[in-house]
Amino acid sequence: MMAMLTYHLIAHFYYCSLACFKLLGFATFSCSITVDFGAKVIRVDKPHMPTLDTMARGKRSICVDMKNPNGVQLLRKLSKQSDVLIEPFRPGVMEKLQLGPDVLMRDNPGLVYVRLSGYGQTGPYKMKAGHDINYIATSGVLSMLKRKDGKPTPPINLVADFAGGGLMAAFGVVTALLERQKSGKGQVIDANMVEGSAYVASFLFTAKQRLFSNEVGENMLDSGAPFYDTYETKDGKYVSVGAIEPKFYANLLRGLKLDQEAMPHQMDVDEWPNIKKVISDSISSYTRDELSEIFSGDDDCVMPVLTHAEAPQNSHNKEKKSFFEDAEGKYIPAPAPRLSRTPAKADSNPQPIVGEHTIEVLKEYNYNNEEINHLLQSGTVEDNSIKSKL
Repeated sequence: MMAMLTYHLIAHFYYCSLACFKLLGFATFSCSITVDFGAKVIRVDKPHMPTLDTMARGKRSICVDMKNPNGVQLLRKLSKQSDVLIEPFRPGVMEKLQLGPDVLMRDNPGLVYVRLSGYGQTGPYKMKAGHDINYIATSGVLSMLKRKDGKPTPPINLVADFAGGGLMAAFGVVTALLERQKSGKGQVIDANMVEGSAYVASFLFTAKQRLFSNEVGENMLDSGAPFYDTYETKDGKYVSVGAIEPKFYANLLRGLKLDQEAMPHQMDVDEWPNIKKVISDSISSYTRDELSEIFSGDDDCVMPVLTHAEAPQNSHNKEKKSFFEDAEGKYIPAPAPRLSRTPAKADSNPQPIVGEHTIEVLKEYNYNNEEINHLLQSGTVEDNSIKSKL
């Protein structure tokens, strides 16, 4: 959330399947998704403040002083020409700036106004500060992310910030734009990370009695089962095992040269700790590469745990071009999913510096030279286009 609070985003969306749309937004991942699929995104940064946006490829940047009344009017004018606005602030912040949905949707009745927040626009926690770990704790999801006798451990900040937040917000944008084609009206979307993360984890709730009836860490999919876990190899690396179905489990034991007839039954839960030790001992006698060779068949559910650096070099990922190299030499995941007629196009250009495109964007929004000079001289906007060329 702190990263998102350091800048605003203005985006123009060009959905090949929906026609041309423009968006005025304030969020990182949700706009990154849409820029990959055809959006022209303009990030509006605060003057004299470096951005924390590391997912800015394909976006342009302008600087606007939102404490300046002229800056507020600038954003209001831009919203009149936009189809969507995404803002990630606590409730009331945009209203204090006179940029709340009542104002902007009166100016532009077709505006889709997305409010991306931690706890939502209503409820006792709506004004609380927080981060991903707090949101998934409140959603009930974090309590289910642990091993037996271990403490709840968040999968970095992926569940709330990205899956339940940015991805759900982007999905809300698309669904609202589709609905608008029928009604001609915009709407306000409460995209909060508590509800978003819970929704992403719906399976954990709906399958509670069937697959998660034991204590956390003692079930089939939460590291309790010996056939669904990670194991350390002889060379200190790891492999993933997902041999749930009987035939895949049989292949696992066969590959490890373990006698299935002499082993307890696969689904004997009481024996799972013992089975896990046998499998662990066997796996630890092989290197990761040796296990990759042993389990190279199509019906072998054992795969090496690749590192951040190894994944782009994996033969499967290389053939499918699952990663691309950006202008700084970093490997970045390619956009997903893959569309057959209008595929996403990842931008490998350098990330913009703060205020790199201020004048360019203002001209695009029909500001003349006199108006632009006034905005610059009054400190309403800042242009750093020259710095970007140094």
